[in-house]
Amino acid sequence: MGKKKKMIGFYNYTVVLTYISLVSSVFGMTQAIHGRFKTAILCLAISGLCDMFDGKIARTKKDRTEDEKAFGIQIDSLCDVVCFGAFPALICYLLGVRGPIGIAVIILYCVNSVIRLAYFNVMEMKDALVTADGEKFYRGLPITSMAVVLPLVFMIQFFVPDWVFRICLHLALLGVGVLFVVNFRLRKPKNSTLAILVSVVGIAVLIMIIFTNYRVRLHAGWPWLCRRYPV
Repeated sequence: MGKKKKMIGFYNYTVVLTYISLVSSVFGMTQAIHGRFKTAILCLAISGLCDMFDGKIARTKKDRTEDEKAFGIQIDSLCDVVCFGAFPALICYLLGVRGPIGIAVIILYCVNSVIRLAYFNVMEMKDALVTADGEKFYRGLPITSMAVVLPLVFMIQFFVPDWVFRICLHLALLGVGVLFVVNFRLRKPKNSTLAILVSVVGIAVLIMIIFTNYRVRLHAGWPWLCRRYPV
């Protein structure tokens, strides 16, 4: 028998970026609650950046056991539930996605994000997301997509009225949430595509930091949110 471990789980460099992604999103949640939306969106972008490359780093460890591989898949999806499921939903709610329609959109988004991740786990464990030529692909839109979409949507609030911005938030959540579960094949992006995505999000975040100064409208029970936050 092997030596009994003092702590459960697997601890090596292959999951470091996944944990950094989670830490960034949890911190971002605390900032969103206090109205610091620039910081929150920046945290979401950082989480997305970590998620883009955590799999590539994990695959550099050639001697992973089957248990370590399975743990990596599970921990990645569990963290994604927080980072790209609950976190964007919280941001959008605080930014005005409310009322019966808004709550319905948020619920749809969160439910579909969990379905999408559970399906991915099942398919990944069976190596079912690989073509005959060995090329990996997604079924449905990857949940990390919201880390690209939301910074872009948030950026435009500097250029449009508040009511248009809130409609854009509703549509973004609804559209991305539906695409999570639509059965279509999407090829995994190559390094060049990832570089373009990182650049686009980086530019959006930079514009957001420089220009936007979002004011949260007064909401019953939250008078402390009705201030301007520069960060």
